[in-house]
Amino acid sequence: MASFQDSKTALVADVDCTAGGKTLCSDHGIRGYPSIKYGDPNNLADYKGGRDLTSLMKFAEENLGPSCGPNNLDLCSEENKATIQKFQSMSAAELEAEISAKEASLEKLEKDFKEFVEGLNKAYQEETKKKDDAIAEIKSGGIGLMKAVKAAASSGGKSEL
Repeated sequence: MASFQDSKTALVADVDCTAGGKTLCSDHGIRGYPSIKYGDPNNLADYKGGRDLTSLMKFAEENLGPSCGPNNLDLCSEENKATIQKFQSMSAAELEAEISAKEASLEKLEKDFKEFVEGLNKAYQEETKKKDDAIAEIKSGGIGLMKAVKAAASSGGKSEL
């Protein structure tokens, strides 16, 4: 972060998602820690590169700074330019409605996934209990004593039960 503190075009920051940054982290889809995001603050992308200082510095030097967006169309691909222009042609109300619909879809996906994971956890706990009960039943059925008798017989000793 210190290497970029005086940059006019790049910001490198640290946010603690477990403390005061919960809303910011939630807004940007951060679910695991540590997470590294980059790009336009309104359209952050996930960093997938190396986590060592050399890799991070190389990536930062090559990628941080102005990026494709409404204020930097010259940095955009033709496809992204067309998408931005389509959104710019929408009224504020239309754009807000689209954003709200997409955010609602994201929230539903997160909610459905959370419910799915909770169901998996419940099924896992139920199956673990079944397995543990079955193991306990087998063990209480004398398997330990059977093994002791077999071992004694194999060593030429007599089982005294």
